[in-house]
Amino acid sequence: MRQIEQLGATRSLRQHIAQVQNGDSKTDADRPGGPLLSRFLPQKWPGPETFIRLTSKTSKSSLKNQARSPMLALVAVVSLSSTLGHRFYNQPKLDVGTKAPQTIKAPASVSIPDHKTTEEHRSSARIGAVPILMLDRAVDRQIERELQQFWQQGSQLRRAVSPFPFAPPSALSNAAQVYLRGCPEWEWRSILAQAGDNSANFERLNLNSPAIAAPTDNKSQQDAIAQLQAYSRSVGAADFQSLTDSISEARGRYANAVEALEKPSVSALRQIYDTSLFDLSDAAWEKTQTGMSRVAKMMLAQGIPQGLPKEILKEAVKLQVADEVPLESQALAVEALSAILQPNLVRDPEETKQLAELAAQKVKPVTIAVEKGDIIVAEGKLIAQQDFVLLDYFGLSRRGVNWLGLAGFVCLVAGAIAIVLLVERHYRLRRRDHLLLLLLTLSAPVLVSLGLPWTTLPAIGILAGGFYGSAVGVTVVGLLSALLPIGLDVELIHLVASAAGGLLGAFMAGRLRSREELALLGVAVGLTQGSVYLVGTLIASAAAGAIWYVVLGTVGCQSLAGLAWSVVAIGISPYLEHVFDLITPIRLAELANPNRPLLKRLAAEAPGTFQHTLFVASLAEAAARELGCNVELVRAGTLYHDIGKMHDPSGFCENQMGGGNKHDEINNPWASAEIIKKHVTEGMVMARKHRLPKAIQAFIPEHQGTMLIAYFYHQAQQIAAKEPENLNITLAAADNSKLAIETREVREQDFRYDGPIPQSRETGILMLADSCEAALRSLKDATHEEALNMVNRILRARWQDNQLLDSGLTRENMSLIAEIFVRVWEQFNHKRIAYPSAVFTPR
Repeated sequence: MRQIEQLGATRSLRQHIAQVQNGDSKTDADRPGGPLLSRFLPQKWPGPETFIRLTSKTSKSSLKNQARSPMLALVAVVSLSSTLGHRFYNQPKLDVGTKAPQTIKAPASVSIPDHKTTEEHRSSARIGAVPILMLDRAVDRQIERELQQFWQQGSQLRRAVSPFPFAPPSALSNAAQVYLRGCPEWEWRSILAQAGDNSANFERLNLNSPAIAAPTDNKSQQDAIAQLQAYSRSVGAADFQSLTDSISEARGRYANAVEALEKPSVSALRQIYDTSLFDLSDAAWEKTQTGMSRVAKMMLAQGIPQGLPKEILKEAVKLQVADEVPLESQALAVEALSAILQPNLVRDPEETKQLAELAAQKVKPVTIAVEKGDIIVAEGKLIAQQDFVLLDYFGLSRRGVNWLGLAGFVCLVAGAIAIVLLVERHYRLRRRDHLLLLLLTLSAPVLVSLGLPWTTLPAIGILAGGFYGSAVGVTVVGLLSALLPIGLDVELIHLVASAAGGLLGAFMAGRLRSREELALLGVAVGLTQGSVYLVGTLIASAAAGAIWYVVLGTVGCQSLAGLAWSVVAIGISPYLEHVFDLITPIRLAELANPNRPLLKRLAAEAPGTFQHTLFVASLAEAAARELGCNVELVRAGTLYHDIGKMHDPSGFCENQMGGGNKHDEINNPWASAEIIKKHVTEGMVMARKHRLPKAIQAFIPEHQGTMLIAYFYHQAQQIAAKEPENLNITLAAADNSKLAIETREVREQDFRYDGPIPQSRETGILMLADSCEAALRSLKDATHEEALNMVNRILRARWQDNQLLDSGLTRENMSLIAEIFVRVWEQFNHKRIAYPSAVFTPR
């Protein structure tokens, strides 16, 4: 349908198409030599038997495409077994932990070093070394700031009750003033009543109150009454009244200060204070601050170690405070210093490392001495490490190829390869993809064999997951991590850390859409690898606290190793993409950039085709997303599927821009068909020249398949029917085959594209979207049902023409695709409000 619209069809043919779209196919059937478009737009889907036939062929084709080379599988098993199975090539039969089959004696007297035991002793010496501590000046400054803050809060609270003492000591002692300021109101009234009758305050008292009349045994109250009575007798009424007024004012300020002190505060330091703060004189408060400062400096200079119990710290503070702080404020100082003082001793990593290395150097090499004829190991006894050293030295450990173990390991490798093939069977990987996975996998044992502690698992995970999806990437990394410790001597904690980074990379790489996101993934891989190594080391070690300073440097190295392998993976991925012809979401996004050279040329040289391409991409993307296909691949492939039209843009009506129809001037359907078909061959030439991935190139021929160029086929039939005498001339001008000239017939194959038909769901979706685009654009005021019927007829035509035979699309998919196409068309074909002409009239 799209070809008919695009090739500048005549008015009569367009009327004919409209009749077909409206369901009137009678004209075509009855017209002699007509185009028989009813064949291409069938009204019914093929029957169940046709569907079974098509799907069975599709299954056979898929099985053929998914056939794997047994030679490559054999190479994979042999190469992986060879690189991963070093342990089995020179394995001692008499190893540590095995029973001696017979009593073995030393054939000579020797004294040889035991390197493994020596290294174990040195590792223990490093771990057991006492850490070197140093003062953390930052902690000291923080403690000093908190002390200053504590004193400022105390001074602020004290200002609310100042001054103290509020009366001359000759009139009232400090103890009496403290009592009178804080005693309850009824006690204060009782004291005034008993102090004497020369005060005007007595007139306001209820002297008959039981609280006032009752005697008291409170020593502080009795002392206060006695001092007030003595003062009232020695001075006049006015002076006594002034004293009682001062006491009342001090009581009011004290009550307000206590209320403020009891209010909740966000400051934990302020909560330490109690009312004893208000009982201190200004001189005592100054001495308290000075004493606390001296105690803090002295204890910090001595150093407070990490993990010191709070109880021990508090007892140490008490001992120091007793000599530096006034008695009445010692309790307050102890509580404050116990809360403020923090451990300020930290490990000195450099000094500690040097001390650990010095301790390791002091460990003397372990040597094993044996005399000739001495028994190394008795029959039936388990071989110990020192026994094995002697046996191996004398060549009595019976080293050789462990054929049984190697055979079992080969079976494990073969099983792992089978699991990978089982997981990736849905991805239709090519031989080159299997080769790349094999090369990536071989990199890990090769580096381990070179003695490096950091495997390439992070890089393998990022590359395999990014190229082939998280399922394949996680499977490869997981199985490789399981095989490595079986066949090679690797440190388990290093392997687990690298595997964690690799699994994270494999799981996330295929989901990312930019190089920036991949860079962030590299950071995450590094942090994961370092964190897993740290946790694993702390769990595996019995002295976690002592080894912290030892493993910290290795943790950093692990993190840097994970980050470095991620950088390597990101750096080589573009080269691998080109060498192995890979497509990743990131590369597809880059290819879909409209600023790419081919797309810029297409927009400039064939703008109509470019706009057609954009609408087809909208249709195809929506269908691919609904069917769970590779949306990025569909978008990129759709953008490039018609680049071949740049060889002759005017040969396609969307680029004629209202000008004349080139094919009317040619007036030769065979020549016109060749021009139309040439956009496929020229497109492939352009795609290869610009090194587009083969997955993108596949969209160029497969979106046309072997479809018939119906318009020119119909035109050729008309010429053959009406002007048979001119058929030879027309064929010769078109440079067609001699067979057609000799037989004077219109061959359908001359008007069909060369194919192949779509080989994937993605290219099949593009074929359908490309076929429906022009027809949908031609609809203006059609209803949803009318548009859906037309799309279904086009899809049925493609299905009946066997164009979707190898695509993997099912009959059920057709109805869903039709609904999606119509929905997208409705989104583009929405109504707009017509502006009144007055809007465009200048005022």
